[in-house]
Amino acid sequence: MNAQVQIDAQLRELSYAEAIREAMAIALESDPAVVLMGEDIGTYGGAFQVTGDLIDRFGPERVMDTPISELGGAGVAVGAALTGLKPIFEFQFSDFAALAMEQIVNQAAKLRYMLGGEAEVPVVFRMPSGSGTGAAAQHSQSFEAWFGHVPGLKVVQPSTPAEAKGLLLAALADPDPVVVFEHKLLYKMKGPVPAGHYITPIGKAAVVRPGNAVTIVASAIMVHRALEAAAKLAAEGIEAEVIDLRTVRPLDRETIIASVKKTGKLLCVYEGVRTLGVGAEISALVAESEAFDYLDAPIQRLGGAEAPIPYNPDLERAAVPQSPDIERVARQLAKGEV
Repeated sequence: MNAQVQIDAQLRELSYAEAIREAMAIALESDPAVVLMGEDIGTYGGAFQVTGDLIDRFGPERVMDTPISELGGAGVAVGAALTGLKPIFEFQFSDFAALAMEQIVNQAAKLRYMLGGEAEVPVVFRMPSGSGTGAAAQHSQSFEAWFGHVPGLKVVQPSTPAEAKGLLLAALADPDPVVVFEHKLLYKMKGPVPAGHYITPIGKAAVVRPGNAVTIVASAIMVHRALEAAAKLAAEGIEAEVIDLRTVRPLDRETIIASVKKTGKLLCVYEGVRTLGVGAEISALVAESEAFDYLDAPIQRLGGAEAPIPYNPDLERAAVPQSPDIERVARQLAKGEV
């Protein structure tokens, strides 16, 4: 099998959640070291029904419900990884990972380094993330920048069902801990997914819409909002290039720089709080590179509001970038109005 994506594999229409479940099933079938852990992932099927019937197919020794203790459950997963297993630990909400930062940041991310490379920590943390479900301030956050700041962790954000499957399988093949942020609004989204085993390479972005007027870098749900905005701008003769980041750490420096050198303008769109977010790192990356000399407008960032996510649906939408916001700023960039 090719180590990269199997392009010729049979395509089916699957939802984002179904694609993740299929990836986990393939991993469980092919590798006895793979185990699933998390709160209510067994009989209940997971907080967002992603694990589904996997406990019926593989049994409670491979699909394990953990107590209501994110710190304890994540610690068990890290310990299991050190002993040779390949755990996938599901947090009910990415917000709850704050309770397990000790195990993720101080243990999983550092142990390989501290043990001189003699040990690997092949654990995958699955984290339902993002706003849009009316779950309010403690269940709607976007923490990818938190974890992307930590050496030793890899951080991915799939935007499509095919990426959700391919990046999860790539994470399972990685010897280091990988944090997978799954946007909750994408779980029901359907799209073509190759059958069988394939990987979407970690650390490689994708140009999902070519253009020459402005570069829009986004990830997860923001990719779809950027594409919607780009389609409307195209009707005005403004061709925006949209990059699906896919991986927050490591960033695909080459793809971003090549696009900015072509368009001369950069808009970073992300759902996390604007200050110290992923867009700030991308902006610095471009400013410190050869692409800086190609810029003919200031770099722009569209990020989340400097506030907790509100419960009120109108305020919730206003707290994170929407398609009209992206369209407005990209138009201003393309027309030299910023």
